[in-house]
Amino acid sequence: MEYASLRDKIRAEKAARMERYEKYREIVESAHKAGEKAGIEARPVPMGVIDNGKLIDVIDDGACGFAWVTVKPANSSFAIWAKKQGLMRPMYGGGVTLWVTGFGQSVDRKSAYAGAYAKVLREHGIKAYAGDRLD
Repeated sequence: MEYASLRDKIRAEKAARMERYEKYREIVESAHKAGEKAGIEARPVPMGVIDNGKLIDVIDDGACGFAWVTVKPANSSFAIWAKKQGLMRPMYGGGVTLWVTGFGQSVDRKSAYAGAYAKVLREHGIKAYAGDRLD
């Protein structure tokens, strides 16, 4: 594209960047809403706590663990924006990650959130993956 001056080019690039960042905000908002819904609707398998062969407690939210969303590559426009916004942080092995902090210790609910969040990002062309592990 031809510009009348360097200032016009800079102005146009800034406007395009702001528009892209606004789109990212909307995507993240949508992903968070989808994740919250999935986490709330998840039905964890209750976990029994046994001591000396006797059931002493039942944990309704199931096993405890962690879940996260990974976006790769870390130098993509979205990943750079997400880091600047404080939404994600660099992760070992490349990419950026969002740790799921809601839903107490329930790995099932956290995993449902991460899966739904990553799905929304992928629907918008962002390479995102969900992961989880038991504690």
